[in-house]
Amino acid sequence: MNDIVGPRAESAAIREFAAQARTLRQKVQSEIARVVVGMDAVVERLLIALLANGHVLLEGVPGVAKTTMSKAFARILGCQYQRVQFTPDLLPSDVTGTYIFDRRSNEFVLRKGPIFCQVLLADEINRAPAKTQSALLEAMQENQVTIEGTTLMLPHPFLVLATQNPVEQEGVYRLPEAQLDRFLLRVEMGYPGHEAEVEMLKLHSRPVNEVEALFTPEQVQHMQSLLPAVYGEEQLLHYIVDLAEASRRHPDLSLGASPRAALCLLHCARARALLDGRHYFTHEDVQEIALPVLSHRLILRPEAEIEGTRVEDVVRDLLNSVSVLLQKK
Repeated sequence: MNDIVGPRAESAAIREFAAQARTLRQKVQSEIARVVVGMDAVVERLLIALLANGHVLLEGVPGVAKTTMSKAFARILGCQYQRVQFTPDLLPSDVTGTYIFDRRSNEFVLRKGPIFCQVLLADEINRAPAKTQSALLEAMQENQVTIEGTTLMLPHPFLVLATQNPVEQEGVYRLPEAQLDRFLLRVEMGYPGHEAEVEMLKLHSRPVNEVEALFTPEQVQHMQSLLPAVYGEEQLLHYIVDLAEASRRHPDLSLGASPRAALCLLHCARARALLDGRHYFTHEDVQEIALPVLSHRLILRPEAEIEGTRVEDVVRDLLNSVSVLLQKK
């Protein structure tokens, strides 16, 4: 059995943090429940993205608290937070910033945009044209922006929480595949269910207090640094690659999972294991996180779409057809 976790010195730290991570997850879920009811699974996905140092695309019909959830989660992180409402007339400089002429100093000075923060809420990201959406690409991938030839680093940690409405497509600009691939997870927010919706009505029948910060930026960075130390057998790496390769051969797909998607599966499986209180990950962690990691990266063939096939069906088929016990020589 091959060890893929790194130095032994990290082993003790990861075991200690794993023992605390489940309690930490429950605290975050309880704090979010003060403003949004019945979304524990969504909160867990957000925490997975946080530990894996990735960005999240939240999808759901209007009125399911996508923005409220994002704002509450950002406050819990205790990080510098900014919100941008994307609109059709939003310019790239409105997001990144620009140089303006200062008459007092008689020179051009940089006026930084809202992207210079640690948590950016990009609300209704598909409302803005492609040129403005692309302004986020460099920031999401490289943690930096380039303004008029000058490259500037963004603060650490840097997390983008983007929301979009998948139903109303009139007057919106579909995100290109290159930008979708920058999101670690796509998380769908559905209706909360009858009992949870009743609890929501009770909750908002009285003044709702703001959520409290449970983290600091330093704590977030420390947690992210521990992720590579989560243990996993080499066989699981072959399993992840087998899933990616099977998607590339699947008859219903015109575009399968990329090597980056396989890497995202590994990161998210490790993060899910930590939140479950374990310092090692298993094939079940890979399977549980496969849909939010792959759903926005796989492209169906037009014929499959006409026949009613969904990406969820393809991911389920991949998980059923690829054996985790397959040995590699």
